[in-house]
Amino acid sequence: MKEFVHFALKNTKFKIGLVILLFFIILAIIGPYISHYKDPLEYVSMSNLPPSRENLLGTTTFGQDVFTQFVYGLRSTFFIGLFGGGLATIIGLLIGFIAGYKGGLLDDLLMMLTNILIVIPTLALLIIIAAYLPYRGIGIQSVIIGLTAWPWTARAVRAQTLSLKSKEFVNLAKITALRPLKIVLEEIAPNMMSYVVMVFILQFAGAILAAVGLDFIGLGPTRGISLGLMLQYSVLWNAIQLGIWWWFVPPGLAITMIVSSLYFLNIGLDEIFNPRLREE
Repeated sequence: MKEFVHFALKNTKFKIGLVILLFFIILAIIGPYISHYKDPLEYVSMSNLPPSRENLLGTTTFGQDVFTQFVYGLRSTFFIGLFGGGLATIIGLLIGFIAGYKGGLLDDLLMMLTNILIVIPTLALLIIIAAYLPYRGIGIQSVIIGLTAWPWTARAVRAQTLSLKSKEFVNLAKITALRPLKIVLEEIAPNMMSYVVMVFILQFAGAILAAVGLDFIGLGPTRGISLGLMLQYSVLWNAIQLGIWWWFVPPGLAITMIVSSLYFLNIGLDEIFNPRLREE
């Protein structure tokens, strides 16, 4: 742990990514308490007002407070990233560990399912599923994303498991008659922990982008607010043409910076965990 902290503090990319991500996480936590309003969809003032002391990021065409929508949208974005990305990571890990360790017919069947889902365009699958749901909340959207985003994780984890299961420490564990589940959890998984962390970060970012894509084409949550829905509403009501920049710039910039910070973190962690890539 001390070694990780030492190299993390020296890695510029990791520090940049962490600072940006923490900024938006803190804003998502304290933002609703800073806002003068509690409901992001309520009418609060005149329409299309520019940023002011009363309305920190101005108002929408419907007189809604943009700052309130923004901070609640941040919460939705992080929930989707955490829940959707976490679900995809867990499913990918389970299938990858089972397929890689057990091998044989079970491996063939699981990889066939994985390959089928990889071939099907993820966005098209998301659109079809979301379009047929009468109600779509943030939670349901997260589950849909998580259930469709795991295949590449499963393949990567399977490859790592195949490599590790032939190592001496795994063979020794087999000789001592440890159960397969215990071998995977105690011998194989700990040696992949750094890889698992980086996979989760990529799934987190992927879930956010998938949610924004669904929101932007009108298949986002039917209730509530998110950064993607803010972009969709601003485009639908001609915010760009009318010059209402405070409606679409904050959510667009936040999405870009959050996803960029996650990729900075991922690159930084790769350099920290890999001695050959570490910054001197």
